[in-house]
Amino acid sequence: MEQQCLKKVLQLITLENRTIDNFKQDINKLVELDLVKLENLRIVVDEREKKSGIPDLLKSIGLSVEMKTLPIGDYIVAPETIVERKSIRDLLSSVFDGRLFDQCTRLKENFEFPVVLMEGNVDEIEEIAENPLVFYGALSTVVIDFKIPIIPTPSAAHTAKLLVSMCSRKESPKGPFLKKIRKSNDLEKQQLSSLCSLPGIGEKFAIRMLEKFGSPLKALNASTSELAKVEGLGEARSKKIKKMLESQSKFLKKSNQKTLHDS
Repeated sequence: MEQQCLKKVLQLITLENRTIDNFKQDINKLVELDLVKLENLRIVVDEREKKSGIPDLLKSIGLSVEMKTLPIGDYIVAPETIVERKSIRDLLSSVFDGRLFDQCTRLKENFEFPVVLMEGNVDEIEEIAENPLVFYGALSTVVIDFKIPIIPTPSAAHTAKLLVSMCSRKESPKGPFLKKIRKSNDLEKQQLSSLCSLPGIGEKFAIRMLEKFGSPLKALNASTSELAKVEGLGEARSKKIKKMLESQSKFLKKSNQKTLHDS
């Protein structure tokens, strides 16, 4: 068993090294053809992207990579160009839990040229999605209504190549990469966004909850049976919502100070 595990680890290391070598070779070919100039190129990357391996690929060719905690998006490749990278599974999940449209709204509010990058094998869509037409309908909304392009890439290595290409465009606008992200002043959007963060709740159910309870606070304080009465929500989804709201957070700080009740 140990030998098999070791063999798999070595295979993964070999594959990773081969990916980095191939990536370097492809970028070097572009540099030799004077199609890409790596000097002074810069990408700001969200800290949570480390595990994707893409920041390491970008650093391997000498690109200036700044790791920051970004409030929206994953890669800032130019002052007004931000990329939201999503795996096929994450994109599907964000469509059905309502996060996608909220993210698109914030991207458009703060950047002139947002891009959604869809990474992975598109054949997975048919395997994962119960109704692919709903998924494609959501993507159509992103492209047509939000006017945000969706670019597919098959792997992290191809994503890294695309990012290099995007940040090396000569006609990219000038200015600071990092900016203060504006908070939405639209009360209705904020209310919908707060409810859309609940498990299994998209904009449709968020609207129904506000129609029934009148405010996000009243909806969050509603009992499981009251939530279940929202049209289409059902008991199972209501229980998931209450479980999430009532479960103790791992971020809770434990205090050693005793109270009168402890003595």
